[in-house]
Amino acid sequence: MLGLVTQTSNSPSRLVLAALALPRREWNALCATPWGSACKSRPDHKNTPIKPKNTTYSDFGVWNIAHAPLYPTLPPPNAISAGVGSRWPCGEGNLERSCLALGNWSPAWLNSTPAMSNKEKPEEQNQSSWQDFIYNPRTGEFIGRTACSWALIFLFYLVFYGFLAGMFTLTMWVMLQTLDDHTPKYRDRVSNPGLVIRPRSMDILFNRTDPSKYQQYVQHLEEFLTAYNDSMQNNNELCPMGVYFEQDAEEVKKVCQFKRSLLSQCSGLLDTSFGYSQGKPCILIKMNRIIGLRPPGVPYINCVAKRESFLQIQYFPSEGKFDKMYFPYYGKRLHANYVQPLVAIKLLLSKEDYNEEIAIECKVEGSDLRNNDDRDKFLGRVTFRVKVTE
Repeated sequence: MLGLVTQTSNSPSRLVLAALALPRREWNALCATPWGSACKSRPDHKNTPIKPKNTTYSDFGVWNIAHAPLYPTLPPPNAISAGVGSRWPCGEGNLERSCLALGNWSPAWLNSTPAMSNKEKPEEQNQSSWQDFIYNPRTGEFIGRTACSWALIFLFYLVFYGFLAGMFTLTMWVMLQTLDDHTPKYRDRVSNPGLVIRPRSMDILFNRTDPSKYQQYVQHLEEFLTAYNDSMQNNNELCPMGVYFEQDAEEVKKVCQFKRSLLSQCSGLLDTSFGYSQGKPCILIKMNRIIGLRPPGVPYINCVAKRESFLQIQYFPSEGKFDKMYFPYYGKRLHANYVQPLVAIKLLLSKEDYNEEIAIECKVEGSDLRNNDDRDKFLGRVTFRVKVTE
C-alpha cells in the first residue's frame, strides 16, 4: 500500500494535500469508517479512488505505509474539508486515484522527507559530473583512480612488459646461437642457381644508328665489368683450371682470377659499344651465387632463338663454359672479393633480322643443375627479347 503526499504551502489557509493510493477493497473499507465522508462517492466508480487533475504521480513523494496504523492516524471527520474531492475528475484508464484535502493535521509519516528522483537532481551536479570524473578534488581521484591505484597499475605493467621483453631477448639469443655467421641454416630451396643477364632488361630494344638509344645498355655493361678489370683481377689467385678450388680449412678464402679480357669481343676493350653500334649486341650471362655449390660435370651456357630460322651466336669464353675453379663459393663474409664467372654471347644479327623481335632462351647444361622447372622460369635458364632497328 502506498501513500502519495505533497506540501503545497506553509499557510494555514492552504491545506496539506494527501493522496492515498489504495486498492479498491481497502478504499471501500476506509469510506465505511467515520472518515468516510471524505470519500467522493461516484455511482460509476463505486467509491473508486481518483487522481487530481493536471497532476502526475511523480509530483508526490513515496512512502511505504503499513495497513494497520493507517486508519487510526487519520484526522477526525471535522478536519476534512468537504467538497474538495468533487473538483477532481477520475484518472485515466485503470490507474485511478482520489485525493483528500486534510486540515492542519500532519501525521508522523507525512512529515517524512521524500526521496529525490533522478529528474530532480540539480543541474549543477550534472554539469560538474564529468569534471569530477577527470579530477575529483574531494577524493583526489584522477579518472576514477587515486594516485596509489595509478602507481600500482603502472608498477604492474612495468613488471609485466619487462618480463615479456626479457623472454623475447632470451629466445632471440638462443635462436642466434644455432645460426652460422657464414652459411645459411636452411638452403634446400636454393640448391640450384638461377640465371640472370646484363644489361638488366628483359627487352633490349634499340636503333643501331642512334647512339642515344643504346647508350644506357653500354653504360650498364661498363659499370658491371669494372670489378673484372685486369688491374683488379691481378690481385686474385691464378687457380688451376678444371678442378674445384677447395678452401674449407682456410680462414680467409682466396678468389680465382676472372679477367675481363677473357670476354674478348664482348669485353668492351676492343669495341667500346659492345657491338650495339654494329647491330650485333653482346649479352652477359651469370649464375646466381650458391654457397657450397659444386656443379658436377662441365656446366656451360646454350642459347637458342625461339623461331624457325637459325640465329648464329658467339660465346666468350669459348663454348660458354663455367670452369670448376670458380667453385665452391663460401659466402659474402669469407669470400669478400669473389666475382662470379661470366659467359658473354654475341648475337650475329643480319639486316634480315632487323625490325623483328626475337626471343632468346639460354640454359645451363652439361650438369645436373635444373633448367626446366615450370614453376620457376629463371631456375637454370633465362629468356629475353631483342629488337634492332636502323
